[in-house]
Amino acid sequence: MSLSGVSATGADLLRLVAVPVFAWAAVRDVRTRRVSSTIWIPLALLGVVLLVLDGRTAWHAGAPVWTSEFLLPAAISLGFVVPFAYLCWWVGGFGAADGKALLVLALLFPTAPQYGVGSWAVPVATSPLGAFSFTILTNAVLVALAIPFALAARNAAAGRFTRLMFVGRPVDWDRVPTTHGKLLSAPDEDAGGGLDLDALRMYLRWRGLTLAAVRERADRVRDPATLPAAPNPPTDGAVGARPRTDGDGALEGTSPMSSPDLREYDDPWGAEAFLEDIDGTAYGTTPTELRAGLEALATRDRVWVSPGMPFLVPLALGLVIALAYGDVLLGTLL
Repeated sequence: MSLSGVSATGADLLRLVAVPVFAWAAVRDVRTRRVSSTIWIPLALLGVVLLVLDGRTAWHAGAPVWTSEFLLPAAISLGFVVPFAYLCWWVGGFGAADGKALLVLALLFPTAPQYGVGSWAVPVATSPLGAFSFTILTNAVLVALAIPFALAARNAAAGRFTRLMFVGRPVDWDRVPTTHGKLLSAPDEDAGGGLDLDALRMYLRWRGLTLAAVRERADRVRDPATLPAAPNPPTDGAVGARPRTDGDGALEGTSPMSSPDLREYDDPWGAEAFLEDIDGTAYGTTPTELRAGLEALATRDRVWVSPGMPFLVPLALGLVIALAYGDVLLGTLL
């Protein structure tokens, strides 16, 4: 069967549907850090159907094909890649969307597909084991390992030489509310505060404040007596969320102690009160991390942020590389 100059089996042509889906999901994950689980269901069902069809074809082809070209690679994909994806998600190695994407790849690409493009046959470098989902995974890991060096090169080109250059980039304070990642800058000489910016957005929405209001009235906002009597819903911290807030940061209490030496609070910024009031953990944020992040954002015009690239991006790139070339690690070594 052929399609637009590409010849392959019908099953392998159907597998190419994964490319635009993964590309769209990767772009959305970068922009919003939110990918709906529903996009994986059709691909998973397609993977199951194609797996059964490939198994049936291999069975009728005879023992050598059934054993070496289907059963072994399928066993590696389903017996190693699937548990690996679940384990990484369970221990927090990557997000739920990343884990589901890897599960889908294990179902869709248990064996290596073959495509003819003119006089060329791709992929060029395939693993002797034939487990194509494992090839995609190793490619994705290599891409992920290259990201810090790309980030460092970008910072070096801009003349930014710091110990944070491999893990972050500088961001102006007014861009922080629409930026994803973790805050690396804290007031104590660029120490890593580690505040998740989704958690920061949750806090601001909970208090009904903008970051500009926090910077303008940091002394008052720092006072827990100004916490709202009826906080707003914090949402999930997504950039595109539309919380109920006037944005003016109406502060409920007054701050009777005006001397800087006397303003010592049991709960500066109301960090503990916020974390106790909301459902969940605000992405594992601690009161100390929240306070350090707020202090940095209240006093600095520019902070360093780790972009925290979702693993779905290396997975999408690993898929494209695997289809166009094959196993990068194997091709490099051999």
